[in-house]
Amino acid sequence: MIDTIAVVGATGAVGRIIIQQLVERRFPARRIKLLASARSAGRSLDVAGTTLAIEELTPESFAGVQIAIGSTPDEVAALFVPWAVERGTVVVDESGFFRMRADVPLVIPEVNPEALEGHHGLIASPNCSTTQMVMVMKPLHDAARVRRVVVSTYQAVSGAGLAATTELRSATAAWLEGAEESREVFAHPIAGNLIPQIGSPKPGGSTSEELKMVHETRKILGDESIGVCATCVRVPVGNCHSESILIETERKLTAAEARRLLAAAPGIVVHDDLEARIYPLPRECDGRDEVFVGRIREDASSATGIALWCVSDNLRKGAATNAVQIAELLAAGRGRRAGGVATVGA
Repeated sequence: MIDTIAVVGATGAVGRIIIQQLVERRFPARRIKLLASARSAGRSLDVAGTTLAIEELTPESFAGVQIAIGSTPDEVAALFVPWAVERGTVVVDESGFFRMRADVPLVIPEVNPEALEGHHGLIASPNCSTTQMVMVMKPLHDAARVRRVVVSTYQAVSGAGLAATTELRSATAAWLEGAEESREVFAHPIAGNLIPQIGSPKPGGSTSEELKMVHETRKILGDESIGVCATCVRVPVGNCHSESILIETERKLTAAEARRLLAAAPGIVVHDDLEARIYPLPRECDGRDEVFVGRIREDASSATGIALWCVSDNLRKGAATNAVQIAELLAAGRGRRAGGVATVGA
């Protein structure tokens, strides 16, 4: 049992789910501390029947805090993480700011919990699209070594924040009525549409979101030789990201072998019966913590290819749940600071 865990960005969509998860999963802390910007400070949230005040995020906020989970924009993470680490707090960071630093573990608990060992007070949680893909890749990689992945993502608007969800609702109503659609979040109309750009343009024609999937996948699996080709698309779906994935392995796997490996993997649920029209659907995966897989089949155009369909709640396993699982490992004594200092007190 630790004394205090802090949630930074407590009023955001992911922050609220983190708080909910801490309560529902009975996180072993005596106290939950809620931190947010000065704009939100002074407000309160009901947490398991107790009213908790939201405090302003300052350097002094982390005094006496053993673990902090941050769900903030990159620029906020860049500011607060050093404050916390300097005061002895171990930070689980959801932002992308520190993910690719060599001295920062990038962790999915079902995939690479060993990466926690020897950290320096900061653990990063991956991009939501990367998380669900690597969850699926891991058992196939262990069995037959993944050599290449081609993935197309169908990413829900919730990944772009609360304002994006509001925009989808209002834009869809306007589109159906033939009225003018107002846009504040997306560069193009989202209702009845697909936007094949998430993130900023990068040299070579990829976007920042696509390159995150490339580099984070290799770091998590510890294999820089894995080829990753990603195309990321925003779709008019409220919540849950979907992915069409082609995985090529060194040793050929049959569809039956792949199905067995995936069904036995922690955190994965196989829904795969094409004749019965059973496969993962975003509306059915919403609010769930697992990664769902279906349409598992051998690719006739590739000697060692396995094609599949993957859906996961991007706000939960793709963000909040993964971070809370990391914090649970820390609270249980997994992961020690470099130099042998325990990350969490007993």
